[in-house]
Amino acid sequence: MTAPIPRDIPDLPALPGGPTLLPSPVPATAVVTPVRRPLTAIFRLLTAAAAATAVTVELLLGSPAQVLSQFSIQSAILLTVVMTTAARRAWTAHRPLPDALTGATLLYVVIAALVHHLLVANPSGPFTTPPPPTGWHAVTNQLLHTAVPIAALVNWLLLTPSGHLHLRQAASWLLYPLAYLAFSLARGELLVPGTPNRYLYGFLDVDADGYKSVLANALLLGLAIYALAVLLITLDHIRPNPVHHRAKTGFRLGPPVG
Repeated sequence: MTAPIPRDIPDLPALPGGPTLLPSPVPATAVVTPVRRPLTAIFRLLTAAAAATAVTVELLLGSPAQVLSQFSIQSAILLTVVMTTAARRAWTAHRPLPDALTGATLLYVVIAALVHHLLVANPSGPFTTPPPPTGWHAVTNQLLHTAVPIAALVNWLLLTPSGHLHLRQAASWLLYPLAYLAFSLARGELLVPGTPNRYLYGFLDVDADGYKSVLANALLLGLAIYALAVLLITLDHIRPNPVHHRAKTGFRLGPPVG
């Protein structure tokens, strides 16, 4: 014989803490409909083509070793690779590139443009300015330091989603300018004194100003770059989002019944 089941069963006490929700294994592409963006892809390809053309012409007209040592050339090559890859992903509706990469690339191109216009080619600036370029050099100069940076900025403002950059990324973006500073100083030490363009930028010319002044210039420039990175990240969080995707949930909510 078994014991009779009681009619009134007391409620069990609630377990401490709420139920833990496990992370969903569903990828973002399953809930967001992939969208092809051919116009965005074409704009990015044109920007990459302009940067690649300017770099190619500079390589053909000058010394490849000296041309490739310039910060503006290196940033333009990086922009060409990033823009080409981003164009392909926009054309094929693939996931976009990491925002940290595209943000860093934009920062370096804008730095190259600002340094050129404010320090290198500014007759009233504190450093000796080289003679203005002529011929094809004048064309590539405008492409590298004006047209391409503006196109990269337009791409970021109008063709990329907003709010994805983070303040912690600003410090990591300084690694490349710091590495370029070390490269520029090492290059100057390895070249024979008196070599033309031993130091490619007047504010890094150890022969003219000495290491103390050059390092002070580098420190001020580094602080300016960091401030520009913080400004870029701030703008990313206050600008409107130009890219909208319609979510795909698999069902549609209807109005309540009754």
